Amino acid sequence: MDLQKFNFLFLFTLLLQITNLVIGRDVSLQAKSEKRQTLQDLVTWDETSLFVRGERIFIFSGEFHPFRLPVTDLWRDIFQKIKALGFSGVSFYTDWGLHEGNRGHVVTDGIWSLDKFFQAASETGIYLIARPGPYINAETAAGGFPGWTLRLNATLRSANPVYLNVTDNYMSTLGKIIADAQITNGGPMNREVMQYAEDQLHDAGVVVPLIVNDNLVAGYFAPGTGLGAVDIYGIDAYPLRANPYVWPTIRFPTGWQITHQRESPTTPFAIAEFQGGTGTGWGAVGQDQCAILVNNQAERVLYKNNYSFGVKIFNVYMLYGGTNWGNLGYFGGTTSYDYGAAITEDRLVWREKYSELKLEANFLKVSPAYLTATPGNETNGTYASTSEIGVTPLFGNGSNTNFYVVRHADFTSNETTEYRLTVSTSAGNLTLPQLGGSLTLFGRDSKIHVTDYDVGGTNVLYSTAEVYTWTNTTGRKRVLVLYGGAGETHEAAFSSSYYILHWDVDPERKVVQIGDLEVHLLWRNEAYNYWVLELPAPAPISNYTSPSKGLAIIKAGYLLRSASILGSELSLTGDTNATTDIEVISVPQTNVTSISFNGERLSSTRSTAGRLTATISYPPPTLSIPSLSALQWKYIDSLPETRSTYDDTLWTVCNQTISFANRTLTTPTSLYASDYGYHAGSLLYRGHFTSQGNESSVFLNITGGYGFAHSVWLNDTFLGSWVGSGANQTVMQTFLFPSALQSGSSYVINVLIDHTGQDEEGPGTDAIKFPRGILDYSVSGRQATDITWKMTGNLGGEQYKDLARGPRNEGAMFAERNGYHLPNLPSDDWAVANPVTDGIESAGVGFYATNFDLNVPSGWDVAMSFVFNGISGNGNGTAVTQRALDYRVQLFVNGYQFGKYVNNLGPETAFPVPEGILNHNGRNDVAVTLWALDKQGANIGGLALVPQRYIKSGYLKPGLSPMPAWTERQGAY
Repeated sequence: MDLQKFNFLFLFTLLLQITNLVIGRDVSLQAKSEKRQTLQDLVTWDETSLFVRGERIFIFSGEFHPFRLPVTDLWRDIFQKIKALGFSGVSFYTDWGLHEGNRGHVVTDGIWSLDKFFQAASETGIYLIARPGPYINAETAAGGFPGWTLRLNATLRSANPVYLNVTDNYMSTLGKIIADAQITNGGPMNREVMQYAEDQLHDAGVVVPLIVNDNLVAGYFAPGTGLGAVDIYGIDAYPLRANPYVWPTIRFPTGWQITHQRESPTTPFAIAEFQGGTGTGWGAVGQDQCAILVNNQAERVLYKNNYSFGVKIFNVYMLYGGTNWGNLGYFGGTTSYDYGAAITEDRLVWREKYSELKLEANFLKVSPAYLTATPGNETNGTYASTSEIGVTPLFGNGSNTNFYVVRHADFTSNETTEYRLTVSTSAGNLTLPQLGGSLTLFGRDSKIHVTDYDVGGTNVLYSTAEVYTWTNTTGRKRVLVLYGGAGETHEAAFSSSYYILHWDVDPERKVVQIGDLEVHLLWRNEAYNYWVLELPAPAPISNYTSPSKGLAIIKAGYLLRSASILGSELSLTGDTNATTDIEVISVPQTNVTSISFNGERLSSTRSTAGRLTATISYPPPTLSIPSLSALQWKYIDSLPETRSTYDDTLWTVCNQTISFANRTLTTPTSLYASDYGYHAGSLLYRGHFTSQGNESSVFLNITGGYGFAHSVWLNDTFLGSWVGSGANQTVMQTFLFPSALQSGSSYVINVLIDHTGQDEEGPGTDAIKFPRGILDYSVSGRQATDITWKMTGNLGGEQYKDLARGPRNEGAMFAERNGYHLPNLPSDDWAVANPVTDGIESAGVGFYATNFDLNVPSGWDVAMSFVFNGISGNGNGTAVTQRALDYRVQLFVNGYQFGKYVNNLGPETAFPVPEGILNHNGRNDVAVTLWALDKQGANIGGLALVPQRYIKSGYLKPGLSPMPAWTERQGAY
């Protein structure tokens, strides 16, 4: 593998919060930043934009975390869907806690392999922006810190040498991997901490520019500001919150172009992280509501507002969210990390926001004048005929092109507003539209009107319709695609002949020939079906974005991934979800006479307009999907600890009297799980005491994160549960003993806790050190020292047993400790029982396992989800009466924990499992832990495997992720 061909543009340095800093300009450090450009000449910049290999380029990137999609062969699929948008880059985090869960052992193979991630990006032509941490936030447990750091006698994210030194192994290892893949080779977070992280990367060989992510938009670590200053200053913003239909006004950005000139005038304006969706939490709304919050309307208003400030490096968080599988998420998030992103958790691209992004990204790609344009200030009523419309101009700098970004002055408005626009052109000031009527803005919308816009030598004097794309073909023929919303009136004029086109937008396409320029006038929804694909170029450009590359414009359907011309054949790869017509709108060569799709030659013809056309048939596949509730399941009790015969000799004794958590101990010895090396999943405690006959209750103060639960037994007698709340991460309860205890007899208090993850934190606050487990306890009539405690979490704790699936995939339950969730478990002698139709009859935990085969036909990408408590449309699930509502389930698919279902909280009921974890062509081992929190027990109300979409696909069929099977674990208890 030739790592020199991979292309890194920047390294991000994450900044979440800065306080108590006085910053001044340091000329010597500004010079140091400029000197770093001399270390490499492939990625350079000036005050307006970035250059790659000497070409100005707009970096439009989206966030995608490889660890949230643990199938390395599917990374290419995500990259291709991002590239198909017209994006040029991907920003990604690496999670220190997953790579170095066992201190001193940094794992970078299997699903943790960055080399495979880089390879997939290189093949697709995606520039990478690395965010190695060590702290990442990202709604990950402990913000991406390994659990063992929670025991350090040092403030994390501080200049304390104890903290800094433990980051060296990880940062040097990851830094070296990233350095090898650079384009050059083919909270008081104080300045010392920032500089230390930069030095670690430089020492590893990183020479590409570093960029900061300042969410305070206050100039922190901008070039020339002192120790820790980076090469390019970037900001961070999340304007929308809460109700998906009510936009707040307090976070809407205004005047960022002025702020940028004050904070970092020598670098291009960069938004290192901007809202692409939002996450959900326990008991909250579902992911579809998150997608509504940041939908296509929000993209039009908020993103175009960003363009009005002259942003030239723009990163959307998230573009593909993925899954918080294996307990990797933080305490406020559920299993899904769909994030309401443009690409859904199950890798689908049906959300309209995906299509809207495609329109915007392709416009910026073909608008070089934007890269040097100077943003003006927003005005209400100056350019527009009404003060209800706000207009921000960007003036040509080295070109005659001006851009006018239009939105409602009240950006939350849902009103319909008519306006006329006065603009400056090479023909003088003009008021548009010239031929009568008005322009219209329907509610939450925004437009970019252009003047003196160059289309390959033809000057578009103005266009009120938005430019999607344009391209040249052989000779002088050019194609320009303009679009608008339904019911809008638009106008465009062309200097060469002073043609004025004036039209009303409707679903019917209009094509006008003006000399050698072919103009397509489209309804926005029709434009969604136009795909703009870069054609491969000779190395070193290859598949990477470059203004020098040829473009193909193809009308198709669901997804086109790539295009190339081989002789006279146009070779396309893509996906269809219905019978699809293909129409070649424009290709650079005129000798193209045939079309192939995913390697299959199509029967093509010429339309009356002379365009090459073809049809892709869509015969839906026939799949045999098993009915999960009808399968034979094997059962074992996964809470034997309540039995009187249970032996906890091998458990961890809770004997530490010192803790470095951020809560003072109030118990004789620490009962904080992380003090004993247990950081994820469920936790089990056993408190032993000998009765004096006067005990009547036990008080427990327990914490496990938002949405957590716990159940308590005295010996085998169930005392009660906390069933969970999205608003509580700590609960105090007193449990009464059901009867008088026998003096002189031994008793055990059994406590099972569902641990939903650690917090994130502002720099230097040590919020992630807030403990999990038992905070305090008392038994009536007894001293605290009379009770001795043992505990367990996952088998081995930090020396976790399953290196393939990582340090957080397992918890404390008996079945997990013994590895019974893995394939080929030893269940021959187990009882037959069904989690849906049988369940368990009292409070406790049942473990159920089954297996089935799938056989998905070649060429079909079928996203599937495990759905709880719903009846699938194809009869694969059966809804039954639930014994009780308070229960929670872990879902294991071929050993990977891919779902935590909380019946009484939600919001998740459907858990997508990607192909490669789910074996689409062979055996699958599926297991669930059913935890009943009520005395009457529980059964699952329904469980089904449900195909979500049948996509005829040009994706690269993935192999299976590593799936070590069950073997007897030494020392398991």
